Amino acid sequence: MMSLMSSYVERINSLMHPQPPHDPLVLDLFAGAGGLGLGFEAAGFQTLGYEKDKAAAATYNANLHGECITATLDADTHFPAAQVVIGGPPCQPFSVGGKQLGFGDPRDGFPAFLAAVKQVQPQVLMFENVRGLMYRNHWYLDMIVQQLRDLGYTVEWKLLNAVNYGVPQNRERLFVIGHRGKFQWPEPELHKVTAGAAIEDMAFLTPPESKFLTASMDGYVARYEAASKCVTPRDLHLDRPSRTLTCRNLAGATGDMMRVRLPDGRRRRLLHQEAARLQSFPDDFQFIGNETERYNQIGNAVPPLLAFHLAQSIRRHLDDPQGLQAKPEAQPLLFAPQPVLI
Repeated sequence: MMSLMSSYVERINSLMHPQPPHDPLVLDLFAGAGGLGLGFEAAGFQTLGYEKDKAAAATYNANLHGECITATLDADTHFPAAQVVIGGPPCQPFSVGGKQLGFGDPRDGFPAFLAAVKQVQPQVLMFENVRGLMYRNHWYLDMIVQQLRDLGYTVEWKLLNAVNYGVPQNRERLFVIGHRGKFQWPEPELHKVTAGAAIEDMAFLTPPESKFLTASMDGYVARYEAASKCVTPRDLHLDRPSRTLTCRNLAGATGDMMRVRLPDGRRRRLLHQEAARLQSFPDDFQFIGNETERYNQIGNAVPPLLAFHLAQSIRRHLDDPQGLQAKPEAQPLLFAPQPVLI
């Protein structure tokens, strides 16, 4: 296990670092702490981030070569010329966890993202979102795809699980790519990395900032798992990849909390550095802000190692946009779109 741990930790600590920036420029919208941006900078892209959360923008600026501008994006935001536009637009108005306010909700980031694409006309665009956008709200995804097609892009989408790209975490997210040629998605890796390979050297430590579940919290967890018919306790199991890290289970609710069971039976909340490793951030990546802000930045991030794989595919596409094959057939829409965002 230690050799596997050393292999994974050495990989992210050597690979996941910004390279000397050069063209092309990537506009990183709704950039968060820089998970996507770090992956693209590790692949040699130059980035310019936009993020409204001040702590997340400070983290981006402390770790990446590219500047992150603290700004709330809207349809009137002006951007410089760029060949690539990426981002993770928030979609709370249509999410299960949101208030379902629908159109006109200022939290919806897609109108601003689409307006940026219309303004900049990049060669490639990419956005990431929760898998539910393909199901409960598939009509909204169809509307976004149709508008990108109306702008002249070939649009493809896939559910990608980070565990298939070297990240020790089952994290399935929707990725949408727009291009004007032939795009080749990154090939999955054969070996899956376990949580133990990522954090075994610290999993049983109890540093001063450790927070332990109390007896009443343990009781709540037992009732929670019984009510949800949970067969396997939701502690972190070192012999397999982690379950998905989120803001909620890193910093929030007891029942779903990410936690490590110590040899003496106590359970400890996951440390910031453990969570960062499970997301494939290198050990010297510094998260700025208070405890909750740092957990939220980690939970919201696209794993940089997955972003690196996608960035390499985009780099290959920019070098040879037509590829070796004919232009792909358009994926069918999931539902007939109606409203217009831009």
